[in-house]
Formats: sequence, structure tokens, C-alpha cells
Amino acid sequence: MKSPILGSAYTARSVNAAANRMVNLFPEVIPEGGQEPAFLNRAPGLRLVTSVGTGPVRGLWTFDNNMYVVSGNTLYKVDTEYTITTLGTVANDGPVSMTDDGIHLMVACNGPSFVYNADTDAFGQITDPDFPGALTVSYLGGYFVFIEPSSQRVWTTTLLDPLTIDPLDFASAEGDPDHLVSSITDHSEIWLFGGNSVEVWYNAAAAGAGFPLQRIQGAFNEIGCAATFSVAKLDNGVFWLGADDRGRGIVYRSQGYTGVRISTHAVEWQIQQYGDISDAIAYTYQQDGHAFYVLTFPTAQATWVFDVAAQAWHERASFTNGDFSRHRSNCQVSFNQEIIVGDFQNGNLYAYDLNVYADGPRIQKWLRSWRALPTGTNNFKRTAQHSLQLDCETGVGLPGVTEVPGRIYLSPLVISGSLGIVDQIEIINAVDDFVQPQVMLRWSDDGGHTWSNEHWKSMGGVGEYGTRVIWRRLGMTLKLRDRVYELSGTDPVKIAIMAAELDVEATKA
Repeated sequence: MKSPILGSAYTARSVNAAANRMVNLFPEVIPEGGQEPAFLNRAPGLRLVTSVGTGPVRGLWTFDNNMYVVSGNTLYKVDTEYTITTLGTVANDGPVSMTDDGIHLMVACNGPSFVYNADTDAFGQITDPDFPGALTVSYLGGYFVFIEPSSQRVWTTTLLDPLTIDPLDFASAEGDPDHLVSSITDHSEIWLFGGNSVEVWYNAAAAGAGFPLQRIQGAFNEIGCAATFSVAKLDNGVFWLGADDRGRGIVYRSQGYTGVRISTHAVEWQIQQYGDISDAIAYTYQQDGHAFYVLTFPTAQATWVFDVAAQAWHERASFTNGDFSRHRSNCQVSFNQEIIVGDFQNGNLYAYDLNVYADGPRIQKWLRSWRALPTGTNNFKRTAQHSLQLDCETGVGLPGVTEVPGRIYLSPLVISGSLGIVDQIEIINAVDDFVQPQVMLRWSDDGGHTWSNEHWKSMGGVGEYGTRVIWRRLGMTLKLRDRVYELSGTDPVKIAIMAAELDVEATKA
């Protein structure tokens, strides 16, 4: 029988109800002609492209064919050859908000803000005495639009001049008496997020108004925002981590001027455990037709990803000291025909690469857990589980590997090539200079509370496409007459999982 390995991440409040974890894997639906209706891909690895400053990388932006990086307390310009130019010093720590008008780049640092002029190469702080500071900044029709920290006020700079502020160029978002916490421009409109509500304004300067922005009547939403930097655009809409007077921790996307819930109960339950979620950060990107909303909780050391194409959630995680923690990425930009992300601890910039199977200098571990029996088929009788066969792409071992006791070292050809993976990883099995990647299986007979030892199987060396990945003599289910399987791996090879076939026999007990 087919064991339901496909699907998404859904670990419920009770693991007895659902224990479907998925880390560094994401599903892709096959609309027709496939062996199965979907398969699981390995999440992209991180290929180091350059290092900028001391880090952390607080913000990325691109215009005029250059990438702009806030690393630590410094703003840098990086050209397409990855030549790095220091532009100046910025303030504070934590994420920054950045935007441009084609000439000026404005960097809002939760108060003090800075402007770089690409035409004159001038950089400096906004010193206009009427400037109240900026938490976030967006561009709309010739104006830099920013929200004043800890207030209900939204401001604009003078037309085409981010350094000059008219003391009358502000208005209050008063649909709800909550402070503004974030903003974003979408479809030539500015979305203003409060703690309990959202208002949408438009550029009315052509109508002769003094202050150029006006509220759109009826574009008011009683769903607020829980985290300033959780707001991001994707798939022709806006995504954010929600909050209101009734609670917090639901993820929404816009549908017209309303918010539609996209998080599941399982994801929401996880978020509720995190305590402080106000520091959540998000970015979006598209790769191979998948549009991803990446939501990281720094305090909780967790990263969740929503795939718009599959309408499914999964976890992204780094693997450090034998455990999962938040993904390395802190922010994102599309530059030089690649998806570039910045490291949250240092100045490293990485490219998301589906042909790289490590996170910079670190191992990338993937994991999938799922119920052995399809939903509704457990009749509470003990079962003899004779074998489990994994239907996956085999023969994907890596060439160029030499064996050293306890370790393997990749050849210089592999290190310098397109793989871009670490120069040493834990050895599993090296034969004739080819690594045979391993998959680790363990199981739980009490619903996911305790686990067996790991049982390893080879996926075959390079070109061994007929390798069968099969575990035999898996024993009898106990206690709950239920079983949860968990697969994982760390080897730097391609992972594509189509199905799992379980040979199971019910007993009379």
C-alpha cells in the first residue's frame, strides 16, 4: 500500500492527531502525466557569492544595476562583478527599510534615515528639522512615503527630494486608534498597517490636494499587523503576520482590500509558542515557478515558508550542533539574475541554488515525518510492517570524493565548481572515489512522542539509477497500534521523493 509521505508540514497541537513535519523539503504538484500526483524537492542550498562588511546583513536593495547592502552599521554598493564600495554609516541595529526613486536610495533605520544619490555619489543623513524619523519607507508617484515611529502619522517627503520635509506633509491613519507599525506600496497604493487595522491610501496629488495622500473609502480592514518586517509582496498581493484585538499569529494575504487567512492551525499553534513575535521578518522570492513567502522568527529561531504554487507550508532551517534552528537568510534581493540573501550573523551573501545541497559552509539536513497508514484506515489492530520502500531519485552520489578515516574531503574540482558546497562533510560511505549518499529512517509507535534508532540505507553511487531504497523487517506496531515514520539526510546530493510503499499485514489482535 502507498504510505502518505507526500503533502505538507502539519504537526498539530497533539502529535497523536498529526505529526507531519517537513524541513528543507517542499512539494511540487504534477498536473498530469506524472508517476505520482506530486513529489518532494530538496530546498535550495546557499552558495556563497561574496562577503560584505562584518554583518549582520540588515537589508538588501537593487537599482541602477547595483545592489545595496546594509551590513552592520555601514551601507555598501556592490556592482555586477561583486566589487564592493563603502558609501557611509547608518544607525541602529535590526532590519532596515529601503526604497528608491531611480536616483535616490533612502534607508530608514527606525528613526534616523539616510539618502544616497546615485548621480552625485553623495551620501548623508536626513537632517531637515521637520523630519520625525522613519520606521518604514515606500515610494509612490514621486514621493518617499514613510511612517513616523510610535505614531499614527504617515508622511511624505517633498516631491522628488527625500532630503526635504514640509512640516505640513503628514496625515493620521485614524480608522482605528492604533499606532502604525508597517507600510508597503502595492499597485500604486500605500497600505498602512496598524496593530489592529489596515488602511489603504492613494496618491491624490493630481487632484490638487495639499498633502498628496488620501484614504480610499471602504479600504479599511480590521486585521492588524503583529510584526513590522513581516509585510512583503508576492503573487500580485500583500502578505503579513496578523494581529488584532482578538489575538495574533495568523498569516494573511490580501484579496482586494481584505485579508485572507493562509496559515493552518498547525502553523498558528507553532507561532503561539514563540512568545515574542513582534521581531518576525519576512521576504519573498520566486524560483522555478514556485513563489515563496519566507517568515522567520528570530527570537524563536524558527523559519516557516508558504509556497503559493502548492498552497502548502514547510520549514526551512539551518543545522547547527545537531539541531535545527532558524534559516541563515535575513533578507533577499533579486540581483545579477540570481536570488541573493544575506546572513543574519555575518556579512555573507548567498545565492539560492537548487543545485547546491549545503548552507554555505554548513551541512543542510532535510527531514520528513508522516503517518504510516493513510487517514481513516487505522482500525486499532496491531500490524506487522514487513518493509518500507522509498520511491526516490537514486544514483545521485557525488564524484570527486576521497576517503579519509572519519571524514571525506571533496576534490578541488568539486569545491570550485557549480556545486559550491562545503569542503568537508561527515563520511557515510565512500567507494572508488564516489560517495554513496545515505537516507536515515526511524519510527515512533506512540504517535510521535518517542523514536527508534536510525536505520541507514544507501541511495546508490553516481549513475546507479536502479538502486532500491528499502528497509525490511520493521517489526510490529505497539501501544497505539499506530506508527509514524521519519526520513532524513545530510549528504550533499539531490533529493526527489515520489512515494513510499509500505508492505503491512494486520494481525487479529
